[in-house]
Amino acid sequence: MADRSEQAVILAVDDTPENLDVVKGALGGDYVIKAATNGMIALKIAQKVPPELILLDIRMPGMDGFEVMSQLQASETTRGIPVIFLTGESDSEIRKRARDMGAAGFVTKPIDSAGLRQTVVTALSQRDA
Repeated sequence: MADRSEQAVILAVDDTPENLDVVKGALGGDYVIKAATNGMIALKIAQKVPPELILLDIRMPGMDGFEVMSQLQASETTRGIPVIFLTGESDSEIRKRARDMGAAGFVTKPIDSAGLRQTVVTALSQRDA
């Protein structure tokens, strides 16, 4: 395991605490996981200390994932952070909209730990390339 100071920081955003627990369980040994339960908190965290990657739920009350993504892209500080959408949606239009916005990937709920890990590794390696 890498030194804590060398671990990539991932911001997980989901209004369901159980989903955040799954993310922490799947990735916590290899990454520093910060959690937010809504879009406003996520934006504040991302602006203060930009993470290397954001896992973002699409369907949240108040500010949904698409609005969060728009605000991330509008800021010079957060524009380049890869975003992987977490979604229970199988609707191709929703996935197309997310891809058009620049999503680095998708993880379908319920979250499969192995699939999540692989998607994160791929997105981080593409970012570093």
